Amino acid sequence: MEQPAPRSVPVQRTVPAAPAPASDRPIRLIALGEELLAGVGDARALGWLGRAVAREQGARPRIQLYTSAIPGESSASLAERWDEEVRVRADADGLAQGLVEHRVVLGLGSADIDQGVSLARSRLNLAKVLDGLERMRIPSFVVGPPPSADRERSASLVELSGAFDDVCARRRVPYVDTVRSLEGHDQWSSDLARTGTDRPGQTGYGLMAWLVLHGGFGRFLGTSD
Repeated sequence: MEQPAPRSVPVQRTVPAAPAPASDRPIRLIALGEELLAGVGDARALGWLGRAVAREQGARPRIQLYTSAIPGESSASLAERWDEEVRVRADADGLAQGLVEHRVVLGLGSADIDQGVSLARSRLNLAKVLDGLERMRIPSFVVGPPPSADRERSASLVELSGAFDDVCARRRVPYVDTVRSLEGHDQWSSDLARTGTDRPGQTGYGLMAWLVLHGGFGRFLGTSD
């Protein structure tokens, strides 16, 4: 039987440090998705994500951005890799103790159309990722694919984005529908015409960043209202 400590020797108890106020905690932002996350084609190499994060960073940087972008990422590919990608970038101790805020941004592209993924399967793939993040208690924010220079392709993207939007709405996850907002937008169309591809330049990335910021990005991060 274990003997009690003598009265002359006080028993020391380690008191865990109280979590810092939310406004002071680091924010580990993990971004997964297709190549526009990496700002491909942007002369400033910021893309929409870099611009949005810079806007919310503030005078004392709190946001730690860890991006994993794959060219031609489909929802099926994302559903297969998201778990490991998040775990290797997360601060496990900081997450468990409430010392580091964690957030995940998903940048969805058009690869599901190219690969013939059905809308039902696209929905299931995104649901798998969002439900997994919910189990990990990590808030998520989803940005859908932007329009194509090809109108027929854009029509398919509208359907795909609508499916993604519905999955997010059912889980109360913020979703930015860029295809509906930018389809037919003069500056977006002109930017794609300049690049000669479906990848935007500085103007297009700026437009996407504006949509993200006005879609509640600061509220999602906890950096602004």
